[in-house]
Amino acid sequence: MNLDRRGFLALGATTVAWSMLPRFALAASSPGDTRFLLVLLRGGLDGLHALQPIGDPAFAALRGTFAQAGSQPASLRLSTDFALHGKLAFFAELYARNALAPVVAVAPPYRQRSHFEAQDCVENGMPGSSGATGWLNRCVAAMPGAKGLALAAVMPLAMRGSGAVSTWSPSLDDDQVDPILWQQLQLLYAADTTLAASFRAIDTGMEGTTGARRGATGLRLPQALAAAAKFMAAPAGPRIGFVEDTGWDTHNGELGILDRKLAELDAGMKAFHDGAQPVWDNTVVAIVTEFGRTAAINGTGGTDHGTGGAAFLAGGAVKGGRVLGDWPGIGRAQLNEGRDLLATTDMRGLFKGVLREHLLVADAALAGPVFPDSAGVRRCPGWSGRCPARGHHECPPQPGAAWQLTPAVVASRLPMSCDNSARPCRVRYSARPALIFRHTSGS
Repeated sequence: MNLDRRGFLALGATTVAWSMLPRFALAASSPGDTRFLLVLLRGGLDGLHALQPIGDPAFAALRGTFAQAGSQPASLRLSTDFALHGKLAFFAELYARNALAPVVAVAPPYRQRSHFEAQDCVENGMPGSSGATGWLNRCVAAMPGAKGLALAAVMPLAMRGSGAVSTWSPSLDDDQVDPILWQQLQLLYAADTTLAASFRAIDTGMEGTTGARRGATGLRLPQALAAAAKFMAAPAGPRIGFVEDTGWDTHNGELGILDRKLAELDAGMKAFHDGAQPVWDNTVVAIVTEFGRTAAINGTGGTDHGTGGAAFLAGGAVKGGRVLGDWPGIGRAQLNEGRDLLATTDMRGLFKGVLREHLLVADAALAGPVFPDSAGVRRCPGWSGRCPARGHHECPPQPGAAWQLTPAVVASRLPMSCDNSARPCRVRYSARPALIFRHTSGS
């Protein structure tokens, strides 16, 4: 689809030229007509800043002064254990409405600290950074009749493959820096002892310019997510969507950068929510990043590349209002290599849970073509079924069967599993009856 970028942006973030996009009048045609959007924050979101573990005894010493600096908005408490950054007000609203579930200590199977390799691993769905196709495309191919859409100027790795996937983005202005090239230059020179300082100065100067403030579509994140909502709200629209955003690498001046970036993410989530109302109840949005950051703040008011990070599941099909995952702690002895949050959840397990319980992708497809070499990676627990007693679980029926889920009681540190095995997984920091995905029929 061709749409002049200047005309697209002229109407502003909230009134984007929807008359020039496909007209969507009907909601999703059935409960099985589900939608899934992946949002990739490139650069490494500092999960300890976005989702603050205020109940961890080590947090105050590591991050207390930083998180409560005079310029910082008051954090938004979710429980005695966790709080959202103050710029994530709409996230907090979704959490209160049980439509948001943060996930702690999550990372792809790649556990090193290279942006490019970690992002490739997130997108290819494989144990390493090699691979020419993406797991989202393979997911589309595993869903008969499904279509995918990447809001990107160039097809991202996650969406490459033989599945029915297309891209959309407005054209760049002559005076706009190509955001993909800019990101590559940022990462290339970040470790160069001779040029790093000069490049950071240039980067700071670029921060307010048109190109540097926008993601890989040429749009800011709120506009990109608003556009994704309009496309995906069509009854015959793409069931799988992908949006990416750059600028999350915060080696210095993190407070100011994340104040702005988290506010944009929050506004983007609201824009998607408002624009996707026809299909909101059947939608899951997964927000992920390639890795977390160091637990300690560095000497330039930032954080360096880490391991375990934070993810967020949002949407009307999410039964949230709880923090998911296995919290490893951030005491010095608990940190990975004495510096990073330890990753306790393989991101592929998170995605497997969403695809199986929400999109009803068969287990055989998940362990085979969608996520090769992942038979040992269990679907993250708690997405469906019920847990009648500690250590016991019921798994969902076979694909194609009609079923109605009953509430799952997920208590703090309560083992449960839904991977057709007796091996328990851990779900922590929740003590209220809830289930993640609601289905009224199988298909």
